[in-house]
Amino acid sequence: MAESKIRNMEEFAAVSGISRPTVSKYFNDPDSVRQTTRARIEKALEQYDYRPNIFAMNQNRKLTKNVGIVVPYLADPFFAEIARKIEQRCLDAGFRPTIYSAHGQQTLEVDILDSLRSLKPAGVLMAPLGRSSDRAEIEKFCADVPTVLFDSNIDGVGEAFVGSDNYSFVSQTVEYLTRTGEPPAFFEMRTPANPNANKRRLAYLEMMERLGFEPHVIRVEGEGWNFEEIGHKGAHKILEANDLPTDAILCSNDRLAIGFLAACYERGIRVGRDSGAALRVASNDDHPFSRFTCPSLTTAAHDYDNVANRSVETLFEVIEGGGRLARRTETLFPARLILRDSA
Repeated sequence: MAESKIRNMEEFAAVSGISRPTVSKYFNDPDSVRQTTRARIEKALEQYDYRPNIFAMNQNRKLTKNVGIVVPYLADPFFAEIARKIEQRCLDAGFRPTIYSAHGQQTLEVDILDSLRSLKPAGVLMAPLGRSSDRAEIEKFCADVPTVLFDSNIDGVGEAFVGSDNYSFVSQTVEYLTRTGEPPAFFEMRTPANPNANKRRLAYLEMMERLGFEPHVIRVEGEGWNFEEIGHKGAHKILEANDLPTDAILCSNDRLAIGFLAACYERGIRVGRDSGAALRVASNDDHPFSRFTCPSLTTAAHDYDNVANRSVETLFEVIEGGGRLARRTETLFPARLILRDSA
């Protein structure tokens, strides 16, 4: 006897306690899941009297099992890490993911989208370049191919956006630094490559005003994706001029902070939170290498797992819905402050 009526596969997965990708995999091919999992799904089907939309599933089977994953710069360990997690989730669900890197170039990003069209993908997960993207081209692509954006949002484009709450990053780092010592200056590139950087600067200014401190934004020259080199050169210039307004530095991202720490080491400037240190340095992202810097980097961490999982789950919802959602959704996950030795 059914306990309640389930309207779609997402609801069925939630009440049955089985992951959405596994349920989808079962409906595509019952023999593709473990026997014990199949038994649980079939028992839940009886209990909840759920039957998938066969018409929609048949439509989806006309599609390839290809899924495109597009990132702005795969050499960036953040994008490598989140793309790896997204790729694994797609594989687990029986799809064939392919990862593409735009290498920070608008023309290459557009070429990737043209190539993806020819593969007739079931869907695409895309982290756009942002300010360097050709919005019109991305809009045109999203009208043709079911697409979910992640990490970098373009308002109104794609079926959904999943990313991190940039205010959550900066509010936590600023609050911690002001509570434990001098208020921080904000260290960033004059021409940020990613729109998240602009959101973080605005969050810094808002937090400093809210806490009653004077903000100091330090902009260093450089553009593109060589953040460590830009941070390194910019830090040397600032440190040589002895022009820091405070002994606390909050970097826009961990890769800039890695360059900043290297410059401090080369100048014999001790960084840390103990009494013998001259500077405290903190940042945002929890770059996969940030715990291995010297000193290890205090930072606000992305929720890599939830961003990756929700991005993939949302794309599956889009595919199941015939390529469209009823309305565009935006999902943001908060950061988590990780205290290490640098601040």
